[in-house]
Amino acid sequence: MRDFSKDHRWLSLNTATVRHQGDLVAIVDACARAGIRAIDPWRDQVAAIGLDRAVRLVRDAGLDLSGYCRGGMFPADPGLRAVVRDDNRRAVDEAKALNAPCLVLVVGGLPQYSRPGSVPSKDIARARAQAEEGIAELLEYAAGVGMRLSIEPLHPAYAADRACVSTMCQALDICDRLDPEKSGRLGVAIDVYHVWWDPDLIAQIRRAGKNRIHAFHVCDWLVPTRDLLNDRGMMGDGIIDIPSIRAVVEAEGFDGYSEIEIFSNDWWTKPMGDVIATCIARHRGSV
Repeated sequence: MRDFSKDHRWLSLNTATVRHQGDLVAIVDACARAGIRAIDPWRDQVAAIGLDRAVRLVRDAGLDLSGYCRGGMFPADPGLRAVVRDDNRRAVDEAKALNAPCLVLVVGGLPQYSRPGSVPSKDIARARAQAEEGIAELLEYAAGVGMRLSIEPLHPAYAADRACVSTMCQALDICDRLDPEKSGRLGVAIDVYHVWWDPDLIAQIRRAGKNRIHAFHVCDWLVPTRDLLNDRGMMGDGIIDIPSIRAVVEAEGFDGYSEIEIFSNDWWTKPMGDVIATCIARHRGSV
């Protein structure tokens, strides 16, 4: 396993971590000053300053991307399928323009939450089928421009409104069906916040292997958690054994960035520089 204790060469900052403290321009500037070499921006932050400006901003700062957030939200009524398709194709095109290594997919839950305006449904099996259909369609388009797709399983508590794919096993089953040759075009983004609890996690990481592990996201799970969406912890403040998970991920050959992604009503109130400095310190000692 790589030694992160002496520098933060392999730290990437997911820009959601400081989204309330400044726009993408301010975040890139702060990362450059702190010696952070990679980011994972969100589509709304890119849209706020314009794609062309975002491309120049990242390029001029000499930053890598560890991913691009996000595509997905596939389940929808038939009348909205073209909207879903076109939106996801735009996400692929944006990721390509930004030179991202992958587009992270949060696949969506029940259609009324994934795509507002859809008829309410309780059929999660159908939602999962629609998610896979959407991934299959997008995979063909993404392959045409050379962009990898990365399914991110989310904690089961998000199954209704954000991701009906909850486990690594579910995500890899989709990969097996849609990319049986294991080409690397379709893989997974492993976020410890969402998968740490899974008793089959280690076996599924090994099943994924190097070709299918596209991204590795870190933060921590607080006890108690006051807000399921926006109370993630800084690494080392919670109960996830992050180094043990990273050891298995890297044993499979993953040698990319450890991406810090923290949605937190607490950390969002702190100055951006302080948050980034803490991220660097915890990346060295708790990741």
